[in-house]
Order: sequence, then structure tokens, then C-alpha cells
Amino acid sequence: MNPDSVKNSKPKIGVLLMAMGTPAAPTYWAIRRYLSEFLSDRRVIELSPFLWQPILQGIILTFRPQRLCKLYKKIWDFKANKSPLALITQHQAEALHQQIDNPDIEVEWAMRYGKPTIAQQINRLLESGCNHILALPLYPQYSSTTTASALDNVFKHMQCLRNQPTLKTLTSFADYPHYIEALTKTIQQHLLQRSMRPQHIIVSFHGLPKKYVEAGDPYEDECEKTFYALRQALIGEDFSMSIAYQSQFGPNQWLEPNIKDVMKNLLNKGVKDISVIAPSFFADCLETLEEISHTYKEQFLAAGGKHFSYIPCLNDSKDAISMLENLIKEQLKGWLTE
Repeated sequence: MNPDSVKNSKPKIGVLLMAMGTPAAPTYWAIRRYLSEFLSDRRVIELSPFLWQPILQGIILTFRPQRLCKLYKKIWDFKANKSPLALITQHQAEALHQQIDNPDIEVEWAMRYGKPTIAQQINRLLESGCNHILALPLYPQYSSTTTASALDNVFKHMQCLRNQPTLKTLTSFADYPHYIEALTKTIQQHLLQRSMRPQHIIVSFHGLPKKYVEAGDPYEDECEKTFYALRQALIGEDFSMSIAYQSQFGPNQWLEPNIKDVMKNLLNKGVKDISVIAPSFFADCLETLEEISHTYKEQFLAAGGKHFSYIPCLNDSKDAISMLENLIKEQLKGWLTE
């Protein structure tokens, strides 16, 4: 091999966007397979498998898919035959690849649970000639249950490769200025579409058992970073803001305040017009399109509220793609100058 060709060759870079996961279809067995994979992850459920698996495979996976089947059907994109999360993540990857517009950079997307798998998409990047890979979990706030689990999966596949690429990972962008700016614009654009401004905005994050935080998971601190940065960016607006956590599951104590309690307290104070944004989700999914937009809205209005609006996730908006482009290019500075 000519030494000059080695010296002058540029690295080909693969960017892998990783989202949480989704069932392949809004059916009982597809949802059961997805839940089995998700809830068997030791990062998510830390109980001994000898204790947990009989409960999971017996009671939970017998009944829970039936309820979720109805909910997924409400939000499913039957034309594309994908869940909103899968479709939006695909669009994010396609839009990002187009905007970066660099023949030396490929962009793929994967699901931590479900398909396309992380292993499949790493292989696709390798097959396209990528010898450098940036693994980017689309979780703005780090948690061992999400970010670490996705990266565990990346590392596990790397162990199987005889010729490993150069690997770089990004673990958090909780208060990254371009992320906070994108969230701020999303809120402002939403408010312009409303006939009247809300009295209060709830910034709702996905919940986490308290014992995980007590054991060292930084997720609560990460959520507070996002909340306080966002509140600072919106200082001077004529509405108040508060933090909350949602999506509790199981008997453990979870991070507080719970969004249901926050809504109740607001109503007790005479606040009857609210909006909710969910910054721990980078793309709309079951927890936002059904849980917030329908369940919490119905609960708030039934308890005496007058107006409730959900502020969408960043999704594949222009601001979201520009934010990702800036974030990725900052991470790739060393590689791009090689």
C-alpha cells in the first residue's frame, strides 16, 4: 500500500441516532415481544431475573399488551405502518443526512428495543465504509436506564467485531444551548397558535424510581439542568413554570412531583389554563401523544380545568435538525480535520 494514500485518506464517519424503541405493530404479540425485550433489560429493571422474569412473563405480559394495544392503535400511522416514534426518528436521520450534505458522513437510525436494531445499523454503517462512528442516544438527559442501556448495546456489538471502528459516544445534552434554544422556539411557536396564552407551563419529564437516583443515577440533576435553563430562556414571559415527572410504573417510589399532583395543586390555586411540554422525549411517542395529550388532558379538564394544550416534541422540525447538526459537528471536529 502506498504510504501517501494512507496519510491523505479521510475517515468516513457514521452517525447513529438511537431512540428508545417501539413495537413492530399495534398488536398483542408485537407489543408483548417489545415489552419482553424492554422490561428484561437489567438497566431498566434491576431485580434479579429469578424474581422478576416469572412476574414479567406471567402476569405483566399476559395483561399489559392488551391495554397498550388499544392505545397504540390510537396513535399508529397505518399508512406508513410505523409508530410515530419510528417514523419521526427515521425522518430525523434522513433530514440530518441531507442537511449535513457531506459524502464522508453517513447517518442511520436505530431502536434500542425493536427494529431496526443497533447491531443492524452499525453493520450498515460499516458496510458503507465508515471507519469512525459517533453513537448518539436521543435522550437529552442522561440516565443509566436509557443512555447507558443504548450504549451498552453498542459496546456489546463492538465486542463481536474483528475489525472495530473508531468509536465516540455522546451521553447528554441536557443544557446544550442549541437544544434549549430549540425548545424555547417550540414553546413560543406553540403559544402563537393559541387564541390565549396559558397561565402556567408544566415541564414534564419521564419518571424514574427514586432508588435509582439514590444509587447514583444523575437523571434528576439532568432534568433540573434542562428545566432551569429553559426557565431562564423564557424569563419575562407572562406565565409561570414548574417541573414534574410522569409515566410511573410499578410499586416503587418515583421522582416527584408527579404531574397529576402538580395539576391538582394548580387547580387548587385557581390555575385553569395550562400547557405541557415533555423535553425528555426528543420525538413524540405513546407517552406524549396518548398519555399527555389525552389522559392527562382529560383528567385536568374533568377536575375543573378550562384549557389544556400539549406542546409537541422537537421531532424533525427545522430547529431540531439544526440543533443535531451543530451538536454532531462539535463532536466530530477532530475527525473532520484528520
